[in-house]
Amino acid sequence: MSEKNPQSLSPGQRLADRFAVHLARWYQETHPEPSEATGRLLMRAAREASLATAEGHVCADLSEWTEDERAGLQASGLVACPEEAGVLPLVLDGGARLYLQRYFQLERTLADALIGLAKPVEAMPSPLAEKRLNELFDDGGNGEADWQKLAAGMALLSRLTIISGGPGTGKTTTVIKLLACLLTDQPDCRIALAAPTGKAAARMVEALHGQVARLSADGMLPPELAEKLPREARTLHRLLGVRPEGGFRHDRDHPLAIDLLVVDEASMLDLALASRLLEALPDGARLILLGDKNQLAAVEAGAVFAEIAADAGLTPERVQALARLTQTSREAIVSPPAIQSTPLSDAVVWFTRNYRFHEAPGIGELASMINQRMGETPSQDPPALVWLKSGATPNITWVPDEGEHLSASLQNSLLAGYADYIASLPARVTESTDLAAIFAAFNQFRVLCAIHDTARGMDALNRSIAESVRRHTGQGFEIGPGSDWYSGRPIMVLSNDYTSRLFNGDIGIALYGGEEGALQVYFPAEGGDGYRAVPLVRLPEHDTAFAMTVHKSQGSEFPRIALVLPAVSTRVVTRELLYTGVTRARSEVLLVSPESVLKVAISKRTSRRSGLLARLQESRLTRPV
Repeated sequence: MSEKNPQSLSPGQRLADRFAVHLARWYQETHPEPSEATGRLLMRAAREASLATAEGHVCADLSEWTEDERAGLQASGLVACPEEAGVLPLVLDGGARLYLQRYFQLERTLADALIGLAKPVEAMPSPLAEKRLNELFDDGGNGEADWQKLAAGMALLSRLTIISGGPGTGKTTTVIKLLACLLTDQPDCRIALAAPTGKAAARMVEALHGQVARLSADGMLPPELAEKLPREARTLHRLLGVRPEGGFRHDRDHPLAIDLLVVDEASMLDLALASRLLEALPDGARLILLGDKNQLAAVEAGAVFAEIAADAGLTPERVQALARLTQTSREAIVSPPAIQSTPLSDAVVWFTRNYRFHEAPGIGELASMINQRMGETPSQDPPALVWLKSGATPNITWVPDEGEHLSASLQNSLLAGYADYIASLPARVTESTDLAAIFAAFNQFRVLCAIHDTARGMDALNRSIAESVRRHTGQGFEIGPGSDWYSGRPIMVLSNDYTSRLFNGDIGIALYGGEEGALQVYFPAEGGDGYRAVPLVRLPEHDTAFAMTVHKSQGSEFPRIALVLPAVSTRVVTRELLYTGVTRARSEVLLVSPESVLKVAISKRTSRRSGLLARLQESRLTRPV
């Protein structure tokens, strides 16, 4: 039990305490002569397992427990081993990983599905598909490995393809071309596009449409194939069909009616959603996961994408098949060293060449150096910090502000980022109002934060910017004293609401409009066709969106961003957070952080405890060939 005052405990800590008490009581009621020592062990273990999931881990690490303590847990009758996992509340595996039963089963389900997918398809690509592949990815015959072409070849040869790359590395372009190759052999292939959030799904469609238009204009994509490419993307929750009572409409017994699923921003997948998604894939379907192994993991438990994308190794047999299919020399196809060996050989490819940041190279350079970690010795500054101190490029500005509150000049800089947006706001929405221009002006800039609280967190910065916007637009409290509402207030939806058709991550802007001139929130319509107004009373949970957390910014990109880190380092300020925040920008970054916080962030990786790789190995060894 926690020794803290119950009033000061977090919800996760209170839940862990209740679970520990429940498990101890269960043990006492099911044993005629319960051991007090075993009861204490169970309470301690139950609390650790519950707290681990609340902190984003899949399991707790009991490696520092003695062998006798772990043996005592298993002798309690309430802790199963993996071979016997069933209805007992806890599972302890051979790696001293302790799971809540649900998370162990999710991990095992996901591992089984991945191993089942990671095998060659029965039918090889036809000569026509092979010809199209080499036409679409014309490398000029320079003999070097074109990893975009190789990734497309891998997707034609296997049911599972995992593509990891940062923004601008060509993931979308590759997908369009490989879909064209696949449709060449399977004209009736049922393709679904999806992403974890509505914003990511909308960006996926926008990017795909842009690439289709470009390739069609260049004569590289035949009209009959362009016509067959999917035109919409859905959130994963909409794809799976959330039931009002909980759970999904599509599962193992009611699979999706698709032949291929492409998931963008897959680094945002948590263990539960990834497991349910793969469970709903029909037999024989293909899966392509697009993400960035260096980005932040999901808010919920698990770091699925980073784990399964950790090894881009290729077997000699796959190298030979790819060399023949893509007309690449075998010697040129050299896999990079693995971060960690996994059983997913031949399924993973890393994109490292960037095509987006040639006009703003500083962003790509900074992102790369963040991932170089520290200097050669602990006393040396990390390369990213050395580079920032040099002021090497004009599109990256570092302000080493150390104050508890941001300086007045910095607050003015944040407000100035929204100057064009403020100027675009109309007194009232009419038929002639260009809502697209208002949204475009808002999306030119965003303030990103590491945390919610403190004077440098999301909540305080949203209040500060909102007050300034009200002063600049001359707005008081029209809705009522103390109200958060005003014309021009941008909001982000925080939960899925299927009644109002608003989803986690959707962005709307409050404006006066309609027949009675009431304040309403305007959202882009589904499919990108116009805008729709939603009354304030119908809005699901939401936040003001001048500033957002880096976590919430995943799946979004902006021409300019300001990344504000706290005055003192916290658990969440890591290399992945810094990298993710910086790479949300396309052209300019304003980085506000004390030097000490930056150094800690670059040196600290996000750590998520999991046994997914162990489950993958177990599944590979037990699955029939």
